[in-house]
Amino acid sequence: MTVRIMKPVEVARYSIDKKPLYILDVRNEDAFVDWKIEGESIEYLNIPYFDLLDGVDEIKGELPKDRDILVVCAKEGSSQMIAEMLSEEGMDVAYLEGGMKAWSEYLEPVKVGTLKSGGELYQFVRLGKGCLSYMVIDAGKAAVIDATRMTDLFLDFAKEKGATIEHVFDTHLHADHISGGRVIAEATGATYYLPSQDAEEVVFDYHKLGDGLRVTVGKTLVEAVFSPGHTSGSTSFVVDESYLLTGDILFIDSIGRPDLAGMADDWVGDLRTTLYNRYEQLSEELVVLPAHFMEMKEVNADGSVAKKLSTLFSENHGLQVEDENEFRELVTENLPPQPNAYQEIRKTNMGVLTPDAETQREMEIGPNRCAVR
Repeated sequence: MTVRIMKPVEVARYSIDKKPLYILDVRNEDAFVDWKIEGESIEYLNIPYFDLLDGVDEIKGELPKDRDILVVCAKEGSSQMIAEMLSEEGMDVAYLEGGMKAWSEYLEPVKVGTLKSGGELYQFVRLGKGCLSYMVIDAGKAAVIDATRMTDLFLDFAKEKGATIEHVFDTHLHADHISGGRVIAEATGATYYLPSQDAEEVVFDYHKLGDGLRVTVGKTLVEAVFSPGHTSGSTSFVVDESYLLTGDILFIDSIGRPDLAGMADDWVGDLRTTLYNRYEQLSEELVVLPAHFMEMKEVNADGSVAKKLSTLFSENHGLQVEDENEFRELVTENLPPQPNAYQEIRKTNMGVLTPDAETQREMEIGPNRCAVR
């Protein structure tokens, strides 16, 4: 039988639409346990590639006949070989084009709203990494917030929409993924904004992002709200008086961690003030759009990651901790592992390191680890 090639965009539909998929993951067990393709209707079998070199007879009986089967590895080669072995045994299977590295880089554009002036707000969902980026488009102008290093997608998307990118923002100095903000700004002549509190060690020019900064994209207002806690300079954005882009401070089912710069004890007070004071002064009707998500259950049926602020005030555990000492323990103790190569990623985002493209891919491998639940 012919072995099919499945692209990341196809896998995304299984994940978002909750379609049944069976994944044979042939990476080593530690890599599989740490990070895998997720979805409510996805089942898994993890057998390292080296254990299958002598044949696939032992696993044929474990693979279902009533659902699509996808073989996955790190880069593609191993999964293609195993898929071909299964095909020779008469099984209909596919392998993931580009492997988990390609899955890590795939972005799904989702329209999250029509703006008051008729413009549009898009969310770019990085399903394999849990990263969320944004583009505001109005009257032929555009602003990009928290762009990933896959900059061509943003440049091409704006071109397709007939929009010129004039503003590029990073809500903070990222530690889990490499920002594409500066590259996009250089390619388009846009102004690149970064909180000055996070930029003490950067080696490039930037425009200071401060509390109350107001820029217009076409006729749409984007206003900065200083919201420290994940970093000392973390800044949120209110877009069109309707959407709250929270960066890595507030997520749908969790809150930001304050320890990635080694300042957890110093920043925990800022984090609590942002969540329990600054955000409570905002309209509860704002739709929260975070910079990350942790699990597929946070992804809505339309593929977006969004909920009203009022809903998070009542449902998000991180917003229900009245005792300050209990809150401090929550965000400073028993934290998840830190992101892969996070120190090197921070230095790359400062401009101190300039790794090549393949090294950047390796640095980002792994799940989202910016949250505390």
